[in-house]
Amino acid sequence: MSAFNPGAFFFYLLAGVTVISAAGVALARNILYSAFALLGTLAGVAGLYLFLGADFLGVAQLLIYIGGILVLILFAVLLTNRIGEVRISNVSSGLIVGAPPAVAVMALCVRVALRTPWPLTEAVPAPTTARLGEAFLQELLLPFEFVSLVLLMALVGAMVIARRAAKEKGVR
Repeated sequence: MSAFNPGAFFFYLLAGVTVISAAGVALARNILYSAFALLGTLAGVAGLYLFLGADFLGVAQLLIYIGGILVLILFAVLLTNRIGEVRISNVSSGLIVGAPPAVAVMALCVRVALRTPWPLTEAVPAPTTARLGEAFLQELLLPFEFVSLVLLMALVGAMVIARRAAKEKGVR
């Protein structure tokens, strides 16, 4: 009998929260419940990133996906005026068609996970953010700045298109 391993327990707990929340996103009939289940899924993934030593990805997951995108989705759902009038439900009519491939993929994943010779050494994860910051400011500076200019042009273009559409409708 092996001793209790808190690291493995924590990993499986985060993985379980992530998978159960993802099932909640897909199977919930209410869009608000789906959005809150998405919160659990994204938080579980961020926790897994942080647990596995990918601190930059974990914090980016928290800030971008939970702090930005999920909050935007929740505001859109909660602030929609006619959300009560719309009768759209997430009826899983494709469950009969989708269940066999899903079970087959899960069985394949379990088989691969059980047959893979996983290394049993415990490596101390090194912080990744310092190296990433150095890379962005040294060898990747030109591509980083190029991407920022492309994103700026896309933002300005979206504003011009939105303003033109608003003028055509007579809204100022």
